Amino acid sequence: MGDKSKGQSAVVKSASIPARPRVVIVGGGFGGLLCAQGLADADVDVTVVDRTNHHLFQPLLYQVAMAGLSPAEIAAPIRGVLSAQENTRVLLAEVSGVDLDGRRVRLEGGDALEYDWLVLAVGAKTSYFGHEEWEAHAPGLKTIDDALEIRRRVLVAFERAEMTTDDAERERLLTFVVIGGGPTGVELAGAIAELAHNVLDHDFRTIDPEKARVVLVEAGPRILAAFPEELSESAKEQLAELGVEVETGRVTTIDEGGVELDGTRRVAARTVLWGAGVRGTRLAETLGVPLDRMGRVIVERDASIPGHPEAFAIGDMAHLEEAPGKPLPGLCPVAMQQGRYVAEVIARAKAKGDREPFAYVDKGTMATIGRSRAIAMTGRMRLRGFLAWLAWLFVHLLFLIGFRNRFVVLFTWAWSYFSYKRGARLITERGGGESFTRSSGVPSLRRPEPAARGGVERASTPDPVAVS
Repeated sequence: MGDKSKGQSAVVKSASIPARPRVVIVGGGFGGLLCAQGLADADVDVTVVDRTNHHLFQPLLYQVAMAGLSPAEIAAPIRGVLSAQENTRVLLAEVSGVDLDGRRVRLEGGDALEYDWLVLAVGAKTSYFGHEEWEAHAPGLKTIDDALEIRRRVLVAFERAEMTTDDAERERLLTFVVIGGGPTGVELAGAIAELAHNVLDHDFRTIDPEKARVVLVEAGPRILAAFPEELSESAKEQLAELGVEVETGRVTTIDEGGVELDGTRRVAARTVLWGAGVRGTRLAETLGVPLDRMGRVIVERDASIPGHPEAFAIGDMAHLEEAPGKPLPGLCPVAMQQGRYVAEVIARAKAKGDREPFAYVDKGTMATIGRSRAIAMTGRMRLRGFLAWLAWLFVHLLFLIGFRNRFVVLFTWAWSYFSYKRGARLITERGGGESFTRSSGVPSLRRPEPAARGGVERASTPDPVAVS
């Protein structure tokens, strides 16, 4: 590892046999994991680096946030997933930077990984469009920690509403605002409404949870703009059936008292959630290569970084255009297909001129709205309501990593569907402790200061979810 006392950084060898090509994959999300699995039989040595020890099935993260599932049911240890691959090892580490010319990945602490092939699959992070101060009042949904914080805020709001004697404050506590009319926002809004109307409706004595108000805010003219207009309208109607109000307008202010739209309209609420946008990670910004306006790496048609045919960026961190002006969407199937594609390029050691351009196969897109409610499209087929929801269930169970996860999630969903109960309604601490109000003695809705984020940051819930 080298003598750290002399101030020299250690170089962590990426392979036990230097003669074999060394592949470093940064990120254990959909793209990185599929790439690593695609290299299982290749004559290379693979090192997977991630800042967490688990692969997270992010399309179901909102169900953890709404107490429908527990974190372990949508996550799997990366080591466990790749344990059968003898040519692969996993490192739990932060990536601080990449030296593309020197072919080194720098780790926090001074160590480095040398590589012959590099795959960057670190996803994206929440974007507040230049208003980072909004994060304290409106958490996004990117990680398990984020999901647990959202769950805490929503459940605490009901608890505080049960205790307060101020009618105006009770109304604010029972008003929930979700910002962003994409699939993430729609899923959250629908899930909050279901939680209030179907799960908590008999649990309180002072308040009536069914009177909770859920407001979904979209800046554009309609929600789920990536879908055809008829499906978007169907989604709005299904949300209305759940009691969700859809408001259109630009968010101009977010504070502890609620949200202001277009500088003129105000929605008073104690709980505001963010699902409106993503941007590239800090790691992408340090590469010194061209980025798009969202901070994503502009890659070539073979997903390689310009000027570096041995280095690839895939998934949500990459801007790849199959046609001029039409970048691929931020979907988990895009990342998965890119992961498989890059694995084949590496396994066959294809030179730059021998590579066929990456071609995304769109097998369909779907978004869930709530119990027995969803929309889906594949080719010319359009589904809505119960049939779309069944398709959504099947696809998500299929994508889950590991038989145990599929079985547990299927059982949990079935139990929740028939009993209208959720077993993960736990209010947990965040950041080592909670902030308590002196007046009520219950956890406040103030979010602790966010911890500094480093190297590998995971994408979010793919927006929208699509079929691989």
